[in-house]
Amino acid sequence: MRVKFHQSLDELKEKLLVMAGMAEQAIQRSIEAYRTRDLSICELVFRAEPSINRLEREIDQMALDLLAMEQPMAIDLRFILSVIRINADLERVGDQAVNIAVRVREMGAFANIDLPVDIPKLASLSSAMVRKSLQAFIEGDAELAESVLRLDDQVDEMNDAAFYALSSLIKEKPELTPQSLNALIIARNLERVGDHATNIAEDVIFWVRGADVRHNSNAL
Repeated sequence: MRVKFHQSLDELKEKLLVMAGMAEQAIQRSIEAYRTRDLSICELVFRAEPSINRLEREIDQMALDLLAMEQPMAIDLRFILSVIRINADLERVGDQAVNIAVRVREMGAFANIDLPVDIPKLASLSSAMVRKSLQAFIEGDAELAESVLRLDDQVDEMNDAAFYALSSLIKEKPELTPQSLNALIIARNLERVGDHATNIAEDVIFWVRGADVRHNSNAL
């Protein structure tokens, strides 16, 4: 009986990793659309969203069924609870990708100009946080998860710098307000991706150590 239960846990983990791959791909595509201003890539992001949402529901249902039927304890219980929370964060990463694609599509109506913000660099850092947090999940590595938490400050600093640079540009050149506002919102979307990666890392720590470090860095 427990063999079947642990096989189900493995299947749940595999489904979550598929979800992670889809969310990561959506972010990569949205940034590629920004970099190239290729609106056909935006369409790929929009088309992928229903599949991400469908998989989120499947994973949630499978996790809830395991909780109801198997009544797991200790680390198995924490694993399933962590999967439910990570699943929600990955769906929201997909939402951020859609938000970015919407902004890129709006920017397509204006001239492509150089803006004082390095969106690809910010995207690279926030995406690296997501990959690292998922690697920590795959390996059950709480120390690796901790390292993700430290990266969040860098993403926040880059987002703050983008805000000040683009706000200044709007004051100096009001005619560039549409492009600047869209870039500012994209930077904010990427900062949120970093927040979701932080949440995933905190869930890995909860699963492995049984410590709830949300809003409580002293628990590390």
